Amino acid sequence: MKSDRFTRMLLAIIAVALAALALRPHFEATTVQAQESGVHVFFEPGTTMITSPDKNSQFYGKVVVDLDNGKIWGFPTSTPAPYPVDSLNSAPPTSRPVYLGKFDFAAMKK
Repeated sequence: MKSDRFTRMLLAIIAVALAALALRPHFEATTVQAQESGVHVFFEPGTTMITSPDKNSQFYGKVVVDLDNGKIWGFPTSTPAPYPVDSLNSAPPTSRPVYLGKFDFAAMKK
């Protein structure tokens, strides 16, 4: 009789401990940390019509600003879609950047 009571008590303690372990993630916030990639860029939301600096071509694309040096790049997408599209090829296309200009961040500190 005594070993039966002891066994039930031990099983109850194990069940409570397992329930506490299983429910802990629902009550505690987990800490998330982003890993820094070393590249500090800003992607302009959406796509825009970009004119090349030599004024010879226009294309839809994403505008990206390098926040470290102020350089502005245009990544052609060929369509208003936010990613490169090539309807003639089944392989995913790679968009090569076009240098558009530069923001003078140093002049803002004056």
